[in-house]
Amino acid sequence: MTQILKSPLFIKAGFLYSLFLALCIAGEWYFLALLPLLLLVLYLAFFRIQWLMLVIVAATPLSVNLDESLPGNLGVYLPTEPLLAAVLLLCLFFALRGNFFSELLLRHPISIVIALGLAWIFISSLTSELPLVSLKFLIARLWFVIPVYFLGVMLFAKKKYLWIFLWTFIASLCLVVVYTILHHMQYGFSMEAGHWVMSPFFKDHTSYGAVLAMFIPVNVAMLFSKRISTLGKVLLSISLSILILGIVLSYTRAAWLSLIAAAVLLVLILFKFRLKTLLLIFLAIGAIFYIFQDQILINLERNEQESSDDIAEHVESISNVSSDASNLERLNRWNCAIALFKEKPIIGWGPGTYQFVYAPYQRAKDRTIISTNNADGGNAHSEYLGPLAEQGIPGMLLVLVLVFSISALAFRLYNEVKNRELKILSLSCYLGLFTYFVHGVLNNYLDTDKASIPFWGFTAVLVAIDLWHKNQKKRQVSRAISST
Repeated sequence: MTQILKSPLFIKAGFLYSLFLALCIAGEWYFLALLPLLLLVLYLAFFRIQWLMLVIVAATPLSVNLDESLPGNLGVYLPTEPLLAAVLLLCLFFALRGNFFSELLLRHPISIVIALGLAWIFISSLTSELPLVSLKFLIARLWFVIPVYFLGVMLFAKKKYLWIFLWTFIASLCLVVVYTILHHMQYGFSMEAGHWVMSPFFKDHTSYGAVLAMFIPVNVAMLFSKRISTLGKVLLSISLSILILGIVLSYTRAAWLSLIAAAVLLVLILFKFRLKTLLLIFLAIGAIFYIFQDQILINLERNEQESSDDIAEHVESISNVSSDASNLERLNRWNCAIALFKEKPIIGWGPGTYQFVYAPYQRAKDRTIISTNNADGGNAHSEYLGPLAEQGIPGMLLVLVLVFSISALAFRLYNEVKNRELKILSLSCYLGLFTYFVHGVLNNYLDTDKASIPFWGFTAVLVAIDLWHKNQKKRQVSRAISST
């Protein structure tokens, strides 16, 4: 590195760039000043795409949404989404030229489910109430899925990039948490301030808490890795402490619930519970709730504990559906989603359209002090009811199939993979995803880079480990045959 800095070529390039920058400033051609950066991105895209992907990962927790600053309220996260769009175009270019994505990846069950989901988003966009909104939704989903999942699996074929991906995101996320804690300190760590002190990096505390919850299981698992040095484990211990403190101070009840659910699932997995058994238990609990829903609702309505700075009281307010505005508004959004679904049960209203069409479907008795008729109050607050309203029954079913497919893969890897490190890593990534599956009942953030990159990245990790495992089994069978 020192030799590069002292080389004549580097010195000349630095001098020319400084001169170019001075000319741009003098002529007020500020956008031209970004030209060298653009050239660097193009170089990375064509010759070092793995580096460009790691730059995107590092930038994700630090990205900002310029919704109100850009024409048309585009709501683009900078710099991640423009970079992801560039990588998407590059992937499509190489895919059209030949076999860019491996056949094993394209034929993997998870890849097939994802492709079907994308295909249905396209189909339901054709009949959308707001075609331009649905088109933007489709394009955004493509630039998350193809670069992060499909390209991610290919990059993770080299295990070092898998570890670098996790390290990079955790390190960058910790910077945001430290900033948030210091910012929050100025307001006495109050709950009210805890809703927005993570701005401008996160729009609110719920998305912030969801992402923190996803990475806590992974951070814990990395502490048990034998490949991590003593210094690395010290750094991981510090990062884990930062993430835990961040999620406590986020006052995000859904994130706390998701971590508790993940901890319970971990215990059940360690006790050798099979996925089929857990599904039966889940269905039985769901049936009990459905049968006794009136009695349960009456009991819940007796809870009048409001959200509070006191952690214990804040936890108690989770089940308050009598006076807590946040909980009641969520029920309002869910009722609207069901009403929208009933009107268009098969094709839906169009991907991404919920927030623009739900207002007339609010019932007077469901409205709260935070209800709005404008398209500025968020979406359906559910990764399952949102697609039901926007993409009909097939849309929600494809989401559920994806959740089940990822779960089935994770359980199989845990039972079959012999390598201790890969077993722990795959389990931790699944638990991170599971926190989002739980969180997805109450909120939805897959339209943002903050949640999408970890979600599709963790899914890519599981598929990459599966492909390694299958390849290893093939080599073992080949050696066994050759030795006979």
